[in-house]
Amino acid sequence: MTNKKKITLGLSAAVLALTAGSVAIAAQGGGKQARADANGDGQVTLAEHSAATAARFAKMDVNGDGLLNPADREAKKAERFAAMDADNNGEVTRAEMQAHREARKAERAERKEKRSEHRAERRGTRGAERFTNLDTDGSGGLSQAEMEAGKQGREEARGERRGKRGERMRRRGGRGHGGGKQMLKMADADNDGSISQAEFTAAAEQHFTAADADKNGVVTVEERKAAREKMRAERRANRAG
Repeated sequence: MTNKKKITLGLSAAVLALTAGSVAIAAQGGGKQARADANGDGQVTLAEHSAATAARFAKMDVNGDGLLNPADREAKKAERFAAMDADNNGEVTRAEMQAHREARKAERAERKEKRSEHRAERRGTRGAERFTNLDTDGSGGLSQAEMEAGKQGREEARGERRGKRGERMRRRGGRGHGGGKQMLKMADADNDGSISQAEFTAAAEQHFTAADADKNGVVTVEERKAAREKMRAERRANRAG
């Protein structure tokens, strides 16, 4: 594999993470989106976005040299090996490997439990919102007509989602892998094969500005969805061209 290809593969992963975090900044729920929305109000300010971007860069810059490049991937490999090599003798025994696996398993279980608690909380909130939406006359109870109307609305929404899912699957047929290279080129402004923190931040802020349709310095859930649809449309147009 050539050095240029190694750089492209290494940095594409970095830029994909950047773009995913930037475009989806206003989504509600767990993961990068929730960390960006620091106060949990369902929208992301530029200050929140900048803080999340800085934290993301620091995490990805494994060797701490201020650049994202293939060296970080090698540093990450070394970091993982060191975590397994408990006695630091340069070799990993079977016992050390098993201990490391058990520790990671425990960490994953803890994260899963936290996600489950968060999802349960969200389900409760959504359930209350759905009931309020169904109770169109505000009586505090649902009539048969209101329940039937709600059922019909859900069926229509499911049909629409299935149609969109099928369309996405058809579009994915034969899709190339040029997206990562395109995002790499966009973030690596000076084309030196590395992404500096300034370049990383500039690319992230560009996505924020594009998503902030009313330019009020805040990206809402609706604006995030609109930005995502716009990007999908642009990708479709590029593939068609």
